[in-house]
Amino acid sequence: MTDPAIDAHVRLDTHPSHSSAVTAVLTGTRHRTAHALLAARGFEPVDESTLILARIDHEEPYWAERAAQALAAEGITTEITPQLREAIAEEWTWANYPLPWLTREEIREVSDEAQKIYDDIRHGRLVIHAHADDSGTTVAVGTYRDSSKSVYLHGENHLRQVADVYGSPGQAIAAFERLHGDSLRPGPAPTTNTERQTAEAVAALHAPASAEPEPPVQRPETVPSYAADPGDHDTILHQFLAEHDDWEKWRTFSDDTTHAIHESQTLRLERVHEAHPRETAWTIAAYETPVSDRMWHLTATGATPAPVLDTLLTCLAEGDAWETAIGSPVTETTVTAATRALTDAGWKHTVNGRWIRWETPQSDAGIQFDAFAAQHPHSTLATWTLWAGPTIDHPTWEIHASPYTPAPLLAHLTENLAHGTGTRHHSPTKPKHTAQLTTAPAALPPTPASRQTSRTR
Repeated sequence: MTDPAIDAHVRLDTHPSHSSAVTAVLTGTRHRTAHALLAARGFEPVDESTLILARIDHEEPYWAERAAQALAAEGITTEITPQLREAIAEEWTWANYPLPWLTREEIREVSDEAQKIYDDIRHGRLVIHAHADDSGTTVAVGTYRDSSKSVYLHGENHLRQVADVYGSPGQAIAAFERLHGDSLRPGPAPTTNTERQTAEAVAALHAPASAEPEPPVQRPETVPSYAADPGDHDTILHQFLAEHDDWEKWRTFSDDTTHAIHESQTLRLERVHEAHPRETAWTIAAYETPVSDRMWHLTATGATPAPVLDTLLTCLAEGDAWETAIGSPVTETTVTAATRALTDAGWKHTVNGRWIRWETPQSDAGIQFDAFAAQHPHSTLATWTLWAGPTIDHPTWEIHASPYTPAPLLAHLTENLAHGTGTRHHSPTKPKHTAQLTTAPAALPPTPASRQTSRTR
């Protein structure tokens, strides 16, 4: 006879603000049993009925599924929300992973060992005596409280590993000082961006809820596309990748950035998730071949309106990727083709030295062509600038494009600016500003000095 089910229910869901973390909400008369089982599997208690799984390797969905299987085996009812199911099923790979010979499972093993070291340090089980910089890689020496075993640590975040073991703290510190005397610093190294993000995910659920005023009712207004709201750029990217399986998403070493690459390997996309509205949030790069130098590139700031961004991504998806990547030098013909929609729409056309500019009659949006930059393809100057706002020097948003950017792509963008529409929301009262936690992009972790694991597939 099988044991009766335990009166406990666990609901696993994605974290409300941390992209990969997982929350667990417990109910039932025996929810404490589920609480203990989840805590043993890396979930951190927030209160008696809530736990959170936040890891430095961003593998929370995978480990949450493993935890759900373990709970089910104990007779505990477990619910996984659709959004977490989607995260569990997501296929991704580390971009530029420094241990390319490892299989996916072996990568998880390395990350899990690094997670255990991180947890031991965070909970005080592993005391760090000193740290140092070893040619760009963080190294440290510490001792476990319960066993007095001393270890030499190499690397950061999900790549931190035990590189050596010593019989006593004295031996470990002496050896560490011989190796890194010039750069040795007492105590643990400063926390990394990834560690801060993980801590913030936990702190967000610990923070007491504050009474928020009802948000003001917003009324939508149809406006020219260049004046539309930016919308949710992350959602736009997610929909683009979901609808175009010839683009593959790559995960980086930080949640701050997502990379995607076309199957032709000639078009690549970078999305910086928490960029300031006036800073670069999107970069499109095109290559003649997968191993050639970059042919052209285009950048867009974080406040770029959703209709404009949709047009840009649609052009990347619908055209032949190889032809889109090639581009060609700027000629009078290509300039005319790229801006014909503006002329037809009656935008003002002015020439000021090397700059040719088209602006709306209200001067609230425009496109500028730099003839000098067009003749110097290796210059850092932008050949094309698309913008909207008070002035070109103080734009609300802007797009910059290099000389070889294909004229058809520019023509689609200018057609959208000239004739497209979008939605803008206005509030009857000024909404309350709420601060958001942001972090700078994490640096690429260095390759740790570790045993090479043979590739198994």
